[in-house]
Amino acid sequence: MLNDLDSSPLTGAEKALLHFVDKVNQGSPQIGPADFVPLRDHCWTDEQIYYAITVCALFNFYNRWVDATGVHALSDAAHREGGQRSAAYGYVRK
Repeated sequence: MLNDLDSSPLTGAEKALLHFVDKVNQGSPQIGPADFVPLRDHCWTDEQIYYAITVCALFNFYNRWVDATGVHALSDAAHREGGQRSAAYGYVRK
């Protein structure tokens, strides 16, 4: 999937959304009304599209912030531990 989205087992709707998110990452100033047509053809709602754009933008922000402030990357073990914690308890901490 990471190497060839179009031949992956994802649905057409998922592929359309990921292609759009790639354009958000690579060329957001060029996004226009025509870019939303494939998403709507796959029944993505404006709200769902909005959230996809927001998540993409926030990850870009966080990555730039981390890079610019010199925050150290987590080790592979720390990533695995965080993944296990999220799987067991979700993302919301109480």
